Amino acid sequence: MVEVRLDRNVLEPNARIAEGNRRLLADHGVFALNMIGSPGCGKTTLLETTLRRLTEAGVRTAVIEGDLETSRDADRIRSLRVPTVQINTRGGCHLDARQVAGALKDLPLDDIHLLFIENVGNLVCPTAYDLGETEKTIVLSVTEGHDKPVKYAGAFDTADFVIVSKLDLLPHTDFSLETARADLERIKPGIRIFPLSARTGDGMGQWLDWLRR
Repeated sequence: MVEVRLDRNVLEPNARIAEGNRRLLADHGVFALNMIGSPGCGKTTLLETTLRRLTEAGVRTAVIEGDLETSRDADRIRSLRVPTVQINTRGGCHLDARQVAGALKDLPLDDIHLLFIENVGNLVCPTAYDLGETEKTIVLSVTEGHDKPVKYAGAFDTADFVIVSKLDLLPHTDFSLETARADLERIKPGIRIFPLSARTGDGMGQWLDWLRR
């Protein structure tokens, strides 16, 4: 019997394509943000408010929308007259670099400052796949509970920063912002945290200032 060792990283092909995406975006001066979060955490609502404010400030944006089915989220973004490409994964739990590479061909990269990639709603699968983004954020809703970071520590460790969304609902939940901050700091010391409400605008100023910078 001959033993054959297969040491090749199964994500290596994705990593190669991701690097190509990253080079392409850099060549066009585009900052790309990969947004990850559970279903219902408020990614699309946050995007809508963010895009409106950035457009008013003269920042040119585009969006890649990842969903299992339908174009409902993409339609919401297109209503803001923001260039948007829909990717339906047909059951796939994440976007991959090849799908994003295809979507980039349909975007006017020379006319974009910021590209938002709204990943499929999931806190597990998307974290393993580099898409070629500049930075990655996890959106954590106060309605999900402050224990999410410790339950999904591996996911939060991959994030460059965390957005705590739906801050307006904080008085109606048991969510402890202090506990979440402490756990996130233990998981990834120095990680940036943006607590905000896209509905009321609370905390949006700091988030938008960071994006503009």
